[in-house]
Formats: sequence, C-alpha cells, structure tokens
Amino acid sequence: MARVTRYSKFEGELDQLDSSELMQMIQEALLGQGMNDPYDPDPNARPSMDDLFDAILEALAERGMIPEEQLMEAMQSADVHDTALGQQIRGLMDKLQQDGFIRKEFDEQDGQGGAGPSGEATFQLTDKSIDFLGYKSLRDLMGGLGRSSAGAHDTREYASGVEMSGELKNYEFGDTLNLDTTATLGNVLSKGMDNMEESDLVIRQAEYNSSAATIVLLDCSHSMILYGEDRFTPAKQVALALAHLIRTQYPGDTVKFVLFHDSAEEVPVSKLAQAQIGPYHTNTAGGLRLAQQLLKRENKDMKQIVMITDGKPSALTLPDGRIYKNAYGLDPYVLGATLREVANCRRSGIQVNTFMLARDPELVGFVRRVSEMTKGKAYFTTPQNIGQYVLMDFVTNKTKLVN
Repeated sequence: MARVTRYSKFEGELDQLDSSELMQMIQEALLGQGMNDPYDPDPNARPSMDDLFDAILEALAERGMIPEEQLMEAMQSADVHDTALGQQIRGLMDKLQQDGFIRKEFDEQDGQGGAGPSGEATFQLTDKSIDFLGYKSLRDLMGGLGRSSAGAHDTREYASGVEMSGELKNYEFGDTLNLDTTATLGNVLSKGMDNMEESDLVIRQAEYNSSAATIVLLDCSHSMILYGEDRFTPAKQVALALAHLIRTQYPGDTVKFVLFHDSAEEVPVSKLAQAQIGPYHTNTAGGLRLAQQLLKRENKDMKQIVMITDGKPSALTLPDGRIYKNAYGLDPYVLGATLREVANCRRSGIQVNTFMLARDPELVGFVRRVSEMTKGKAYFTTPQNIGQYVLMDFVTNKTKLVN
C-alpha cells in the first residue's frame, strides 16, 4: 500500500506548532524573491536565518496566531528577537532544523566555524523540504483543476513487456515470452508434450506505458520580477509540482531544469526552490541548446521542452563565449540564432511547449512560430494560472508511440 502523507491542522500553542504546518505557512516566502532588489537583482542572493525569522513572524501575525500580550511586548520592544515571542520563533526555527526541513550554513570565509549570530548564517532547504513544497504545490494546483491524482501516460497499444496485465495472444517470433501457463497447457495436454508446436504457446500481453523526458526551461531574466509582479516564484512552484508529480506518478519519466538569462545552466531540483532572478537579458537560444544536449542523453519515447518565459530573446552566446545583447525589439541576429535552435529541436523530434507570461504582439508572433516549427503548443497565461496550464498539459498530453 502506498504511503499517504497527511499534514495536520495546528490548534495548540506556538511551541506545539508542527514543522510541516509551519512549512506550509511560509512556503511562499521560501520560494519568493523578497530578499532580491527588483532593480538590481543578485542571482547569488541566499536567505539568511533572519529572513527565515521574519517570514515566520509575518506568517504568524497574518493568521492571528500570536497571543495578544506577546504581540504587544514585541511591538513595544526595540528588538523583537529579545522578546518572549522572539524566543518562541527561534525555537520553531530550531525545530525546522531538527525535523530535517532546513540546514543552517555559514560562510566558510567568516571564520565562525559554525558559530555566530543567526543573522550571519544562511539556510539551505533539504531534500525533505523540497519534497514537501513539491507535494503542497501539486496538491494546490491539481485541486484547482478538479483532480486529486494522475496515472502514467497510458496508451491504447499493447506490447509483450513485463507487466502482464493485458489480453492473451498466440506467441509470435520476437515477442517477450510472458507465457500464460494455463492457456498453453490447455493447447498441449490433448496432444502431448512431445507434439507441442510454437503455435501452442500463448502469452499474456502487457499494457504499454510510454515514457517521456522533459526539460523545464525557466526564464530568470530581469523582467520576471519587474513591473510590480513576481512571475518567477509561480514558475518555480509549478516546476517543483511537476517534479513531484513525475517522481510519484510517472516513475519511468525524467525531468530536468534549466535556467536561462544572459546564458543558461542546469540546476538540480534541490537548488531550484532558492534560485534567484539572474542577470538582465534572455538567452533563449542558449537555453534551448542546453536542453537539447540534456535530452540527447535520454532514451525515451517522447522528448519535450516546457519553456516558461515572459520576454523576447535578447541575448546570444557567441562562438568565442562572449554574450551578445540587444534588449530593443526583436534583434534579427538573436532571433535568427534562436529559430535555428528551434529547427534543431524539430529535427531531433523534440516538441517545444511554450507558456508565455506576456502578450506583446512581437512575442505572440515569435511564440506561434516556435510552436508551428516543432508541432508544440503555445499558452498565453498569467502567474496566477500558469501552474494549472502546465500540469494540465503534461497530464493530458499522451506521448507519441514508438512502433
């Protein structure tokens, strides 16, 4: 029986708050961009323990979970860390560490050797917390779709594989010998084992579940946090949800993540939640090129790229490694290089599904051209519903069959 994870509702005092409930309360802060200056983003920014303290304090206050006397003391204090409320919040932070949700880290150059004030330390989300955030995001997004679970990419085809759950058929040369003993003996007993022929063999077919390799291509250029709207946090949420969905429901599938900005790099799912907005421009060609390199290593029935972006291509990696940039309009040089990578995807049988968070006329034309070239899909969506669009597309998109 599969293990079911349940997260209980908090009804006690602060020091009795369950770590999983606390993680649920602060998940947006853990994934968000609150520490990053939208006008001068730092891709290497990492949250400190003080950032975690503030996130817990805000979450408790928003939910009215702080006793009135403690709240009054904190409001009148010069430093909330020194109050009874501050001590309880530090206790909750310690509990998150003890329960394996976060790992405190110190700068190796600070000479502290693991000691020092909490604010000088950063924290890293653990595999347990990544799994929790993926589960929670998936539950929220699938709930919005009216779904609670999803199965494998079922097809209407049958093959003689290892899962003997299909219909019976006479053996043919090349079939895997998943012998149905009862039916085979029924054919043989009447004439004797010495007279058994190949046509007497009966096998049980297996349902064929197709597999997919997916690269999630996430735009983390400057525009994803500008204009008073954080578009990157919802993109990360759906990426974590997709990773959890594939790990738990589609074990034969694979998913990897690529961030693209001035350049592009692969990021493991363990680092994805705390990834920050990067440099300013959008090197779509570089992201597509890296995604193709990663997909070449996969032996799957279908290979696809899920690209989440809000801007036009504005950067390009030159052969000598330099970055060519032009943020004004659709630069023909950048556009040409990007479409060449799209054409390479088409030749390699890679479908590109684009989820666009903006609707500029130039972008609409570019996205439609990408979709037409790779027989992919284009969705013009918003940060509020992008997760539902991505998951709905993945669940309903049946992978192509390999004969």
